[in-house]
Amino acid sequence: MDHSLVLAFSALGAAIGIGLAALGAAIGDGHAAAKMLEGTARQPEMGGKLLVNMLISVGLIESMPIIAAVIAIVLVFANPLI
Repeated sequence: MDHSLVLAFSALGAAIGIGLAALGAAIGDGHAAAKMLEGTARQPEMGGKLLVNMLISVGLIESMPIIAAVIAIVLVFANPLI
């Protein structure tokens, strides 16, 4: 296979991977925030604990696109397939 074709498909795969990871993180963040607001509306005295748990969850959810970005950078700049 030609090197330029491998690089083109690697860049396409990296872009798709980052896009899907960002989409998944956005959906996860929205879901976590919605459930935290719902829980706070039901029990206002638990608002502080729910906020802390939501922030930890959002931090873990946001690690997914960061890992995808690192994998994409490896695919584009240090491609092991060449």
